[in-house]
Amino acid sequence: MSALAPDGRLRAAINPGNAVLARRAADGSVSGVSVDIAAALAHELGVEVTHLVVDSARQAVEAVRHGQADIGFFAVDPERGQGIAFTPPYVLIEGCYLVANTSPIRDLDEVDDAAHRVVTATASAYDLFLTRHLRHARIVRVPTSQEVVPQFIAQGCEVAAGVRQQLEADRQRLGGLRLLDGAFMTIGQAIGTSADKGVEAIDALSAFVDGLKRSGALADILRRNGAGAVTIAP
Repeated sequence: MSALAPDGRLRAAINPGNAVLARRAADGSVSGVSVDIAAALAHELGVEVTHLVVDSARQAVEAVRHGQADIGFFAVDPERGQGIAFTPPYVLIEGCYLVANTSPIRDLDEVDDAAHRVVTATASAYDLFLTRHLRHARIVRVPTSQEVVPQFIAQGCEVAAGVRQQLEADRQRLGGLRLLDGAFMTIGQAIGTSADKGVEAIDALSAFVDGLKRSGALADILRRNGAGAVTIAP
């Protein structure tokens, strides 16, 4: 507890950019899977929880890395590993492509073409992955996940990339769009904390995540928050 919550409260960085895991209401309050997991961890530690609400995954990473938050909820990526230790993943989320109904693109392997612009959120797991794997298509970066599809449409780009549930919600809301079959990546979502907190703190966090999965508490949290087709990590 002294390592994870040194001042007697657990400071959790919450990123509403992924609506599957967290949402921000009009009054600024947050709810969702990440919020409930943070509350469960604080309860186990016997401390209060406070939320540091950020606008992007990059800000959450920096908050944990620089000691402004004790934990954050991240898609595991090697580029985020500097200074941050991750638990094993608790859920797996699919990264998918969205195109216009009129698009000639039909398969995932057709996306990486020099004629294509792929819109995604800056420093998101999708951005980091696509930066490493796309060799020909140009990546167009926007500040947040919620802006991906609106900017994809506004700029007349060929492909939007992001979490399946967000893209599907935009598809239904806007019409004239379709998801390509399959996923270009599967994202392991984990709790991250500063590596400076030490091995015991990281091991304790990992045991906490394992307990959530084994006890069924994580399944309850996902169901309560309407997380949809999210797979609990083995």
